[in-house]
Formats: sequence, C-alpha cells, structure tokens
Amino acid sequence: MPQGARARSRRSGVARHTWGRRAGALAAVLAATPAAAQRPALTAADYARAEQFMSWKTAPLVFGANIRPEFLPDGRFWFRNATPDGTEFILVDPERRTATPAFDRTRLAAALSAAADTTFDARNLPITRFGYAADGTTIEVEARGRAYRCTPDAARCAAYERPRIDPRREVVSPDGKLVAFIRDWNLWVRDLATGKETQLTTDGVPDFGYATDNAGWVRSDRPVLLWSPDSRKIATFQQDQRGVGEMYLVQSRVGHPVLQAWKYPLPGDSVVAMIHRVVIDLAGPKVIRLQMPPDQHRSTLCDHVLCGGEWVDVEWSPDGSRLAFVSTSRDHKDEWLRIADAATGAVREVLHESVPTFFESGTGRVNWHWLPASNEIIWFSERDDWGNLYLYDATTGTLKNRITSGPGNVLQVLRVDEKSRTIWFTGVGREPGRDPYLRHLYRVGFDGKGLRLLTPEDADHSVTLSPDGRWVVDSYSRVDVPPVTVLRDAATGRVRMTLAKADISRLLATGWTPPTPIVVKARDGKTDLYGLMYRPTNFDSTKSYPIINHIYPGPQTGSVGTRSFVASRGDARALAELGFVVVEIDAMGTPMRSKSFHAAYYGDMGDNGLPDQVAAMKQLAQRYRWIDLRRAGIYGHSGGGYAAADAMFRYPAFFKVGVSEAGNHDNRIYEDDWGEKWQGLLVRNPDGTTNYDGQANQNIARNLKGKLLIAYGTGDDNVPPYNSLVLIDSLIAANKDFDLLVLPNRRHGFGNEPYMVRRRWDYFVEHLLGAEPPREYTFRQEVAAGRE
Repeated sequence: MPQGARARSRRSGVARHTWGRRAGALAAVLAATPAAAQRPALTAADYARAEQFMSWKTAPLVFGANIRPEFLPDGRFWFRNATPDGTEFILVDPERRTATPAFDRTRLAAALSAAADTTFDARNLPITRFGYAADGTTIEVEARGRAYRCTPDAARCAAYERPRIDPRREVVSPDGKLVAFIRDWNLWVRDLATGKETQLTTDGVPDFGYATDNAGWVRSDRPVLLWSPDSRKIATFQQDQRGVGEMYLVQSRVGHPVLQAWKYPLPGDSVVAMIHRVVIDLAGPKVIRLQMPPDQHRSTLCDHVLCGGEWVDVEWSPDGSRLAFVSTSRDHKDEWLRIADAATGAVREVLHESVPTFFESGTGRVNWHWLPASNEIIWFSERDDWGNLYLYDATTGTLKNRITSGPGNVLQVLRVDEKSRTIWFTGVGREPGRDPYLRHLYRVGFDGKGLRLLTPEDADHSVTLSPDGRWVVDSYSRVDVPPVTVLRDAATGRVRMTLAKADISRLLATGWTPPTPIVVKARDGKTDLYGLMYRPTNFDSTKSYPIINHIYPGPQTGSVGTRSFVASRGDARALAELGFVVVEIDAMGTPMRSKSFHAAYYGDMGDNGLPDQVAAMKQLAQRYRWIDLRRAGIYGHSGGGYAAADAMFRYPAFFKVGVSEAGNHDNRIYEDDWGEKWQGLLVRNPDGTTNYDGQANQNIARNLKGKLLIAYGTGDDNVPPYNSLVLIDSLIAANKDFDLLVLPNRRHGFGNEPYMVRRRWDYFVEHLLGAEPPREYTFRQEVAAGRE
C-alpha cells in the first residue's frame, strides 16, 4: 500500500474510533434523558383526527344546507337538497306555498337507466339541469352530459339532442338562437339550429383581436362581449396588445420543455393592454367604432375588465339603440359614465367622479344602472366614507337626490323596478349592535324614502330574488349557527314558508366544534376588528398552545371570508386539531367596512395589515392565558403568501414560523392592473428609487430569523414563479436559511392539494409545536373532489 494511502487509512481509523466513542457517549446521554424532555411525536391517528375536519369529510355530514333555487319560466322554482337518504329534488310553487318532490326519483332513475343503458342511483342522481318542455308537463333533465325528455310521471325517458354549446368558448344570445365565438382573432356567430357560421369581423390580427381575454393573469378563449336584448347587436372591443411585454412559463416534462408566452403588462410599463370599444350590428354585419380614444383594460368592480367571468360596466338600452358604459383610468381614480349611439358610434359623457385612492362600484357586482325610460342613472359612490346610492339625471349629469346614506354599505343592487321606482339591495353594517359583516336585504324608493329591512334575523343572509321580483329565497346562518332557508315576500319580507333547516347532528357526533367569533382592536387601539378563532376539540385551558395566523391581507377580500355557516373553512379548523390555536382576522385594508378602513394602507402594500394582526394576537394572548405568544406562526396563499413572508421579515422577533405559498412578493413583477390599483402608478425618482420599493419582500429578506417555507408552482400563470425566485435570490445573497418546496407544472391553486396541506401541517408541527410529524401521512382520495 502506498505510504499516502496508509496514512489516510490510519487517519480514517482514528476518525472512526473517535466517532464511535462520541456516538456511544451521545447514546448514553439520550438514554439518560427523561422521557418528558424528549421530542414528542404526533401519529398518523392524530393527523387522521384532524383530517376529519377537512371539507371532504365534513361536507357529507351536513344536510339541508346548500339550497340554490333555480326559477322556471312559470314562477315556480326547484332546488336540490342533501338528505341522509341521498339527494332529493324539490319543486316549489310560491303562489300556492307548496313544496313537493319534483319527481319520483326511484322511477326516474329506472327510466334514465333504461334510456342510457347504464345504471343511475336514485339516491344520487347526477342531474345538472332540470326543467319542463314547452307543454309545461314533460320533464327535461341533463345527466352525465346527455339531455333527456321524460313523461310527467317520470316513468319513461328518451335522450334527445340539445344544441351543443361550449360555455368555455361561446356566449349564447338572449333569444337562444346564436352563439358568438372567436376564431383567428375575429368574432363569429353560429346558428344553433342550422350550424351556419358567419364571420362578423375581418380585421382582427394577432395581439389586436376582437373580444379577446388574455391580458395579465386572466386568460381564456371565451369572448368578452354583451349581446343586446334583441340579439341583433353585440357590444365588445378590439383589444390592442401590440407592443405589450410578455410573460413566460416552461412546462417540465420528459423531452423538450414546452414554452408558454402571453401578454402580461407590468406596473410602470409604457405600453399596456387597451380596448377599442365597438358595436357589431349583425345585419350586414357591420362594425361601428365608438367615437372615442381607446380605454384602459380596467373596470369599476375589480382590477380588470372581466369580473367573476362577466364583462362589467356595460349596459344596453331595452331596444338596443344605445349603450351605456363606464371608462376607468389606469390608476382607478377616475370614472366616466358615457352613453353611445349604437348606430353612429357617437359618445356622450354623462358624469365623472374622481377619488384620491381607488374607485369601486360595489362588492360582487356593479351597482350603477342606467334607466333609459326615466332618463336617470343610479350611481354608487363612497364619497362620504360609505358605499351609497345616488340618483342622477342622465342628460345633464346633475345629482337629483341621495337614495341611501351611511353608516353602512350597499353591497349589491339586486333589482331595480322602474315602474314602482323601487330598489332591492344587500347591505352590511346598517344594523347597530350586529357584526358589521352580516349581509341583509333591503328595499328603498328612488327618492330615498321607505327604506325597509326585509331580512330581520341577526344572521348572514344569502338571498335570491325571483325574476319577477315577487319572491325571495333566503338562507340565513352564522359561522356557528347552521342555515335555515325560507321563502319571503319581496315587498314586506314576511316569511311565507320554510324550505329547509340544516341538520348537522352527524357532524356534531364527530366532535366538531365551530370557530369562535372574536372582536379585537386595530393598531390604533380604537377600531374594532372581527375574526375567528379555532381550538382543538380536546382543548385544555390549563395547557399552553402555539398560535397560528391564517392571513389574506386584501385589499379585495380578507382572511375570514363568508360569515355564513361552512363546516370546513379551508384547513384552519383541521390544523387547530393538531394542537394549535388558529386565528383569522380581517385587518384594516380589507373591504366591506368604511372606505377609510379599506384604503388604510393604499400606496403601501407592504403594510399587509400586519400591524393589526400583531396587535390583535397580543390582545388575544392577554385575554387568554393558554395562548403562547412566544410560539407564533403565520401562513397564507397568493396575497396571503406575500403577507406571510412579509410578516417574517418585518416582525422577526414575533413570528417564529411561516409558510408562504404562491406569494406576489414584488408587485412590479405582477400584473399592472392589480398593483396600479392598490399601490398607485409606478413613480421612478431621480435617485433610482421608486414608490414600489417598500412593498418588495426581497428588500427586507435579510431580516429573517425564524423558519420560513416558501412554496410555488412552476406553472403559475397568475402569480408567476419569478415572484418567488426574486425573493429566494435575496435570501441566498443575505446568507439566510430557508426551506423551499417547488411544485412542477402547478398553477396558482395548489394550496389545497393534499401534498401541500400535509407539508404545511408538518412544518408547523415540527417547528412551532416542537413535535415530530408522522412520516408521509396520506390523505384519502376524496381530497381531489373536496377542494374549497
């Protein structure tokens, strides 16, 4: 053996001998350590107990809770109802106050099975549409993608062909005869009866196409348009994306990677997506361009033109001769309501409102409405710090009178009756002494008189008005009180009949407990903040529990979400079961309160409401001795992922463990319409700094002290992965330890995937609870169908 090799062998032997002695000594120390001081371990049984409170386990245990009425042309409506004996279908006649089975489900299951040559389970009929044929008695249903007509007694069914409509790519005309779709950057229509296709536009080209919906994170093939009531015209736009910067993603796979590239403007870009408004007259066809400069790709309801899958801020006159719309400035501070002549394209400005921060026209739906018959405009504004309705003259643009006044907000105008000059709307914060987030239904006259509360119960009311405006189906509940669904008279609010009462007895039998509503003070020590607190079912007030904050900072929504009853609210309830106190708090900067509350950190998105979250958690620890504030954690997804990482950097002595998922860590590399609404237009100073510097997490990443898990999907086309990579690069530059979870090809919604949920639980169990998680716990397959 060469001398060098022998020397290395001797050194290796010495090293082995030394390590052996050290290992033996370590084993002796561990053996002498009292059992109580050793690291505790959670078992698979502990995780299984927590999993019992995830949605795929709790949803099958709640009956009579999710009542969604579907009205028929004759004024009746039907709904499906979950019962311990399967799903039932109930047909309601409001006039007669009757609620009966819509059909004999056993008989219908047998008839469908015979018609489809397969087996349908009577207890769980997969019906997606129910109605009646033109004769008023023949039953029409859709099940498993096929349409059937059945005899009135449901004894026999036969399949029939319905016109094929792809809701992902086509928009149906009001008369049901045509669908509009995009082909090669142009707009087309297809006759559903004959299949004949007609090209409506011819000058659409790449990046300058008609009705396209592919700016920023919103991408789909469904055209953005509004049919006129008579189905003879279409309001839409030609979207100009020429010169707009692109976003890139790479799909990972065996073989050559697949590159995705699409237009994705960023804050501060000199060229962003613009819309050239047009009206298309199908007679011809003819394209009428509105006589005005192109508009920004913005709206009064959300940050872009499409909100909730619908093109907002556009209304036709009943005869299709005129079009009303609202133009929004790039910074969301200026709004112009305009009316266009659909035949000539001439545009007239009616009114203009300018605000110091950001303008919004409602919550969930646009609240402005044009009333051609009376030549008036119903306008929504927060000019007095509350969201209220105002009546304007549509010719002069002058204010006629206020319709509602604060405190409290109009959320959604549900119905406007021009004949009786009455408005039905949902609102919050109008009932003193109640949770200001509880929704109620009201009606009021155009003149502001006769305001009436139609849903008096102290609860959150989810309401549906009948098309004729006579009836209200109202499901009311609270986070800790299961729902009751009733039929009300829309004029008086009087209950005509009870439709369903939720049964949660099987849920309670599992040991489930609801979250506890909490009220704390904001950073100013004066403003009330509302939230929820979750504790384990085996809670022991003599013990000490780590506290975890589940955060979504806003500004378009908050951490808590709905105030209605939901058995499983994400994984907050389940996570608490592992030995934590979990809190969700709607901090300043979130909606549904006053405008000043909502705009609390406008222009300073790095605030994220964190001063309120910390203040609230400190108050809870003072109030409840069993909260251990020395072990504080935080987690969130998307905006919540941004806030969770931000919390670890801004409050490193307070938050010890954080999980940040899909965070938009620097809004300069997130879409333009989001950042420019909440942070303002990007301003570059002479010294090279910008007004966006303070909101960028990478600029304060050096402050990290605790344990941080960063997770992102490589296919995230909402918050592209570069947001996380910029932060990761700064953490590396600062020589900071952190943990990283990369999910290949995942898009934005990976937060409820079983693997992400399990890793999130493991992270808090190990680093905040100080315990050993069970190795590679596996959720049941129902998770795939139980995502919330």
